[in-house]
Amino acid sequence: MALQNFNYTMQTAMNEKPYKDLAGFLRSHFGCRVQKITLDAGLSCPNRDGTLGRGGCIYCNERGSGTGAALQGLSITQQLERGKETLGRRYKAKKFLAYFQAHTNTYAPVERLQALYREALAVPGVVGLCIGTRPDCVDEKILALLEDLAAEAMIWAEYGLQSRHDKTLDLINRGHDAACFEKTVVATAGRNILTCAHVILGLPGENREDMLETARYIAALPVDGVKIHLMYVVRGTALHRIYEQGRYQCMEQEDYVETVHRFLELLPPDMVIQRLTGDPHRDELVAPEWSLRKGETITLIHESMARENSRQGRFYSPS
Repeated sequence: MALQNFNYTMQTAMNEKPYKDLAGFLRSHFGCRVQKITLDAGLSCPNRDGTLGRGGCIYCNERGSGTGAALQGLSITQQLERGKETLGRRYKAKKFLAYFQAHTNTYAPVERLQALYREALAVPGVVGLCIGTRPDCVDEKILALLEDLAAEAMIWAEYGLQSRHDKTLDLINRGHDAACFEKTVVATAGRNILTCAHVILGLPGENREDMLETARYIAALPVDGVKIHLMYVVRGTALHRIYEQGRYQCMEQEDYVETVHRFLELLPPDMVIQRLTGDPHRDELVAPEWSLRKGETITLIHESMARENSRQGRFYSPS
């Protein structure tokens, strides 16, 4: 794992939390508060433009988790300067990670990607990149570019897995299988690039054991971090239609809290937990209503683990 290149101790990582959190990891490495600034580079997705399919994954709307900044004509530099002003004032952050979030951020010619990434790293205070993408949209040229950038900055390649079960990936119209994710993670390893797996709990057709099997799968791969998302219903998506037809039921908060608790216990203790739940846009959310109470959910996860004196990696078994 690329994490071995960064100075970090478990005592610092825990910081009274039962898992190794991103904020603590970044503070340990950079010596100050570091905040992510979300960017929209105006890129598309092969699952929306017809290359693989149209409409995207069943839970994704046209914004693709984006801010709409690209449509407003804002450059990467302008987006970062705005983010620095806001987050610097709110969190007293000194340094920043540029988070290419909207759609698929390696889905462009490598020359364009290099220009986008270099523009972000040229902004004062930006110490690294987080690049949200699909595992089927990364090739050797892109990995070579990221490896070059990793020699001078912290680089996170964030790969959407969502589930290790191919049946689920087919159901959500993901457009790739788990083997594709595994192949890309292995190809990324050993390049000083940090890898983060995105997973979703509560996907249609999955029970808790299915979700925990995804945790075991990730734990066995050279993955440095994980983002855990709740499956919530966004207005105007295919999942919205399925929900209205009564063919999908959202997880209850208590079930989600318990599942995250057990998920963390199966992960390696040195894996960085970048997120414990999702962050829906209030004006787009259909259900569940409790997903808007992010702070409450995180507190309940902490309390659930504290009751058992549990921690990340409690039942992790390297094999």
